[in-house]
Amino acid sequence: MLPQDIIDHQRLPLDQPDSPAYHQAVKTVKAGLQADGCCVIKNFLSPAGLQAILKEAEDRKCQAYYAPKKRCNIYLGEGNPDEPDDHPQNIFMDRTNGFITADLLGEGTVAHNLYYWPPLRQFLADCLSKTELFIYADPISNMIVNVAQRGQQFNWHYDTNEFTITFLLRAAQAGGHFEYVPNLRNRDDECINEVKKVLAGDRTRVKRLSLTAGDLQFFLGRYSLHQVTPNQGHSERLLLIQSFCENKGISGNPTRVKGLYGKTAPVHEQVRITSDNLLD
Repeated sequence: MLPQDIIDHQRLPLDQPDSPAYHQAVKTVKAGLQADGCCVIKNFLSPAGLQAILKEAEDRKCQAYYAPKKRCNIYLGEGNPDEPDDHPQNIFMDRTNGFITADLLGEGTVAHNLYYWPPLRQFLADCLSKTELFIYADPISNMIVNVAQRGQQFNWHYDTNEFTITFLLRAAQAGGHFEYVPNLRNRDDECINEVKKVLAGDRTRVKRLSLTAGDLQFFLGRYSLHQVTPNQGHSERLLLIQSFCENKGISGNPTRVKGLYGKTAPVHEQVRITSDNLLD
């Protein structure tokens, strides 16, 4: 399937950057990101594209990795004995979802064709007023499917990559809500006290998205804390996640990658390039 056929190309001609429809789409995303670091394009995937990627996820869900460790902090890492018990590094929550990893969605898959399609990357760059974006250089986690069975959830966390787009493939019949706190931290400040408020139950700044299958969500998850609430339905909630970076060579923390996905790659044995000095 050609990338143009995966999306609603008539409404979203990503390979026609001079078209009025393209400019309108960019304008819409920019407005959403400026407002709170998140924007949803409804029905981004074509019906055929949605069904094709959903089938790929269904065919591979039996290979999803579920970590034996079920509790973690918002940085998806270990605690810090040098910090008090109420520091976010030492507050642990349930994380029970699974992941279909990028190496299971290789060349020839519809998901891969869309992820590596240059017009998609340029569209995202235009939405962010960037000259260019790059593929997240992590062959395990740059494109994954989040699998949440009944009762499973993904705790509050930040992303290691800068920019993420997600495609809801199948919503939970009940529960499974995506919630986020826009711009809770920034490149230079963890804003620990504000994080503590959220973890203590303060929902003043918490937002919840209403998503349907085929929607694209553009999200700046490096700075916005986010979670997926427990799936209360009987079928799996399936979400395709594709990650991009402003700089070349960014990859995941090896410990975090191993813990989340059960494996690492040769890139994780090299000196890691990061975009900032934030806690992961």
